[in-house]
Amino acid sequence: MDEAEAAALYRLMTWLSPAFPVGAFSYSSGIEWAVEAGDIGDAASLSDWLAAMLAEGSGFCDGVFLAHAHRAAGSRDARALREIAELSAAFVPSRERQLETSAQGRAFIEIARAAWNCDGLDAVIAECDGAIVYPVAVGLVASVHAIPLAPTMHAFLHAVVSNWISAGARLVPLGQTDSQRVLAQLEPVVAATASRALGAALDDLGSATFRADLASLRHETQYTRLFRS
Repeated sequence: MDEAEAAALYRLMTWLSPAFPVGAFSYSSGIEWAVEAGDIGDAASLSDWLAAMLAEGSGFCDGVFLAHAHRAAGSRDARALREIAELSAAFVPSRERQLETSAQGRAFIEIARAAWNCDGLDAVIAECDGAIVYPVAVGLVASVHAIPLAPTMHAFLHAVVSNWISAGARLVPLGQTDSQRVLAQLEPVVAATASRALGAALDDLGSATFRADLASLRHETQYTRLFRS
């Protein structure tokens, strides 16, 4: 591993760690309602639910947005960045998912500027000309820091899945070993989703996780809630 590769790994491990203060721990992406409704009740049903969300839902879509933001930032294509930022901000099924992705994106940008600023970052952020959702924020910051797209994609999807599992573990609840089993089971799904997202065009965006979208909508009026989404 050369110096640049070591720096890239260090930054990805930092930015996509649960300790990085974007507030991911306070969101469940509708998993809280799915647990209350009985869709998720053990490790197996959590794994199935998350595999669908990852491969056919928000996981894949966020991966596509990350990839296109990374490439647009790398080529300094201001028009493409603005269009990606606008589309990704609109491409959410509920008010709470909008809060989840926009709040994390804003926090990621603010912390990157404060602690990990570098030449060109402010200019790329300004080119988005509006709200920056979480996957776009990760993509453009990694690009400006010259971190390759493929490892950025894998690290991002791993972080997303890990946070979903953490929410599920607290809600079901699950033990630490069962949580790790779910994470291990989802490894090939993460790899396949990353590969698809890396090769996808914006026209390939779409999801088939209607139940998860309903869960996100119904969470807004759920009587007792631990999470913000």
